[in-house]
Amino acid sequence: MHLFKKILKWFLLVIVVAGLGLYTWFWASPVGINNYVNKVSLQMLFKSPELLTSLGLIDNSPLDFHSGTLGEYDQQSELEMLEFLRESRSGLNDYGPEGLEGQELLSWKIVAWFFDDIIRQSEFEHGGYRVNQISGVMVNTPQFLTDRHQIVDEQSFLNYISRLEEFDRVIGEVNVRVLDDRDNGTVPPDFVIEKALMGMRSFSGSGAEANPLIATLPAKLEKLDDISMERKAELTQQAVAVVEGKILPQYAEMIAVFEGLLAISNHDAGIWRLPQGEDIYRAALRSNNSTTLTADEIHQIGLSEVTRIELEMETILVNQGLVEDSIVSRIRYLMELPEHNFANTDEGRVEQIAYLNEVNEQLMAKVADYFITIPPQPLEIVRVPEYSQDSAPGGYYNPPAFDGSAPGRFYINQKDTRDNPRWTLPTLMYHEGSPGHHFQLSASQLIENVPFLRKVSPFSAYSEGWALYSERIAAEDMGMYLNDPLGDLGRLQAEMFRAVRLVVDTGMHAKRWSRERAIEYMLSKTGMTEAEVTREIERYVVWPGQATAYKVGQLSMLRLRAMAENQLGDAFDIREFHEMILMNGAMPLEILEESVESWVEAQKVLM
Repeated sequence: MHLFKKILKWFLLVIVVAGLGLYTWFWASPVGINNYVNKVSLQMLFKSPELLTSLGLIDNSPLDFHSGTLGEYDQQSELEMLEFLRESRSGLNDYGPEGLEGQELLSWKIVAWFFDDIIRQSEFEHGGYRVNQISGVMVNTPQFLTDRHQIVDEQSFLNYISRLEEFDRVIGEVNVRVLDDRDNGTVPPDFVIEKALMGMRSFSGSGAEANPLIATLPAKLEKLDDISMERKAELTQQAVAVVEGKILPQYAEMIAVFEGLLAISNHDAGIWRLPQGEDIYRAALRSNNSTTLTADEIHQIGLSEVTRIELEMETILVNQGLVEDSIVSRIRYLMELPEHNFANTDEGRVEQIAYLNEVNEQLMAKVADYFITIPPQPLEIVRVPEYSQDSAPGGYYNPPAFDGSAPGRFYINQKDTRDNPRWTLPTLMYHEGSPGHHFQLSASQLIENVPFLRKVSPFSAYSEGWALYSERIAAEDMGMYLNDPLGDLGRLQAEMFRAVRLVVDTGMHAKRWSRERAIEYMLSKTGMTEAEVTREIERYVVWPGQATAYKVGQLSMLRLRAMAENQLGDAFDIREFHEMILMNGAMPLEILEESVESWVEAQKVLM
């Protein structure tokens, strides 16, 4: 029976891949926009072994050609990919937009915008920090290997060892690129270098056997009954040898490079510090927000939202009998009360995750009144890996694998449980889990009769805007805080956090604020700890513009919903509205506005 299930799974995977356009790619001329985009998507997928594994499409099947390799990170490969994207974008014009309608026209618009944006971003060869404290291969690849690479039999273990060998190559290629960036004027700020060094030293400083690449193996191997203990030990030692003999020395070399960069860096925070910095930021805002809002406009929106939210927070605090001192001081007082915090122990961390699961269950009991499609993929709540918790955000979400091999996962940073008091957790859960990222990213995998790219394409303002919009509907539509005023305060605190982001991101990158000024402003408005705020501000330094997408996206969705409610009146159905938003998948906000307007007109016909 076990073998039959494997064969059935492989057969289904063949159907899936054929459905994505593999047959078209190899044996036929693409006909229609969907087939063309699928063909290009597969070519892109096949260039990224990491993405193929993350999607869980064909790992450990007869079609698996990739799970012992990693992607190419050298300059030539990057240039080849850029040329491929340009050719693909040009070819798209052969399939539209003339003559298309409905989902096909929507697909053409979304894919055209997606390609144009990548090409626009790629014009800045030295426009960012390839290795930093929160991203890049020195952080992402270890987490990919430990979290995403599935070890289910001996071959997949051998593939893991092969990927460890590949990691050696990847670090070497990125090292060359970092030095090339340096020679072209791109050096991270000193505090980014220091945090990146801290992370690399922490990861590599305890020897091979204690390294996460090895230390995570026993729990995986324990589940394998088809490999003898002797063979497990033999393969484990092979992995140890690669980590000790190749990967750790590569970390040592990258550490030496960054120590050299520290000597020539300075403390300026904004991307303006780089050659073409102002153009880089303008393109980053366009990419992340998918609007034409300028830095000045976004800054002013942020200031206005901060003022509005402060008034709502003040009302709740006064009603709780807290009337003296600043808003932030009163919030800090509430955050530090022992009765609102889980113990910063292993037991306390288990209790915190149990509480998050309880919050999720309470919300799921109500979702059928507000959503038509409720994603069937499971949601798992887990701790951020300890080796990355120092620089990781308070929480983040990874979508489920397409083949079901991995659930959707909400990662909560439990370095210090006191960073997330009990009354702040529901909003974090609604944002990262249901009905936020888990609903949106899981639902996108269920969309039918669209190119595969529309199931996975990233548009920050849509996805983060939806998650922040979800916080609002949990409160105002679903009534999750009716008997929980402190929980509602937590929601406002989280929304304040996103509003402040508009101010500090544009402040640093467009108005030349210092890191310290940005930290001081966020501390004065959010009630967050200095450690949390510092991590956040330093994240915005290395990801210019990304932090603005949350509030820009939320405000856009709220505005579009208000427009639909105003025009449809009593005929407005929130379940249908959410179905239209989610089951069309992620898209640029400019195209979302067109889609909502078309939906409203269609609904009027039915009135």
